[in-house]
Amino acid sequence: MTDLSPSEFVLPNGLRVVHDRHGPKGLACVSVHYGVGFRSEPEGRSGFAHLFEHLMFQGSASIAPSQHFSVLQGSGGTANASTRQDYTEYYQSAPESALERILFLESDRMAAPKFTEQNLGTQLSVVKEEVRRNVLDRPFGGFPWTELPGVMYRKFSNSHNGYGIFEDLERATVEDCAAFFDAYYTPSNAVLTVVADLPEEHVSRLVARYFGAVPARNTAAAPELPEPPPGSARLRRVVDGRTAVHATALGFRLPSFRTDPLGYAAHVVLAGLLTGDAPGGLAEAARGHRLDVTSVKVQCGFFAPFDALDPDSLVVTVHHDGQDPRWLAAFVHRELASLAADGPHPDRLVRAVRLLRLGWARRHAEPLQRARALGAFALLHGRPDLVAEVPALLAQVDPAEVATAAGRLVAQDPAALTIGPPPQDHAA
Repeated sequence: MTDLSPSEFVLPNGLRVVHDRHGPKGLACVSVHYGVGFRSEPEGRSGFAHLFEHLMFQGSASIAPSQHFSVLQGSGGTANASTRQDYTEYYQSAPESALERILFLESDRMAAPKFTEQNLGTQLSVVKEEVRRNVLDRPFGGFPWTELPGVMYRKFSNSHNGYGIFEDLERATVEDCAAFFDAYYTPSNAVLTVVADLPEEHVSRLVARYFGAVPARNTAAAPELPEPPPGSARLRRVVDGRTAVHATALGFRLPSFRTDPLGYAAHVVLAGLLTGDAPGGLAEAARGHRLDVTSVKVQCGFFAPFDALDPDSLVVTVHHDGQDPRWLAAFVHRELASLAADGPHPDRLVRAVRLLRLGWARRHAEPLQRARALGAFALLHGRPDLVAEVPALLAQVDPAEVATAAGRLVAQDPAALTIGPPPQDHAA
């Protein structure tokens, strides 16, 4: 094994391993992140990465379908998974005594998952029902992450709905599954993270025992994600007969966290300043302009900040009484322009940064969430220890940095997605 640091090493097959001892005694949390997500899907295969996530629980060389869950539950643990834009994660938490069992389960499916027509058909039905429940049969279902990328971006990798359309999902075959696994579920395209208060030697020995024999394979080339910003504002309106209210999402481009970490962090702080009912935020400003706005949320990333490769998105989501989205965009533009010109009040900035740092620390003090974040940061940004550095990075953001971030957004033409009820017919 090649040593990277006291808490990192790489197996000969290319698997990167992160071990963190800052967990409570008696508990083990394990995550495996693969460098494949929505944006890895080829055209005509939308939703396949998420479908494949489900299939990875349907048995492997030594494990029967769904036995992964039953083994962990029988050990007093839990397991789950998630598919994001640029990665798929599998994670579990159990008593420390079950660590070896977890490593065996994860290594078995990394080496030899089983794909059958029956399992594929079953999971296809499960995924379609999930889409119906979360999107198709729910007011504002999937808003805005399923539709806004298609307004913001042009490349299929960046723009398509990660849940997928049923026609694409129904075309999946067992051969497609085997090819997808061979292309992306390789040891060198994965990060294994263990959070447990155990000696490094013990963890590395167990990892080598179970993952060392997984064959090395070449990984498919990563998709080419960068694309130029659109030359003009883009707007899409969607009619939703399940709701009587309206919502608009405005999408802006973020700087790359890898090449401009402080600039990215300044946008995270800017989002904290603008979101919710905080004094000086967009909701308060909207009331000052007599806009009937019920909620305002501003977030970096469709799922969370620091959670995607470039290009990444800042999203302003407003629930309202039917305002013209162009007027809302102009309102947001004016508020951003004011911040760009004057910067935030120092007291507001101190409060926003303090809340962001506190929320980050609380979230990542939980050991399973910490394991997930360490793996994601290692995979996306090359350094798991960046998780611990985010609070200090946020603290470096000063009023001038926030003003610069606001100015970057002012210079853009945001994409706008509006969802609302069908227009009323006022005819006699």
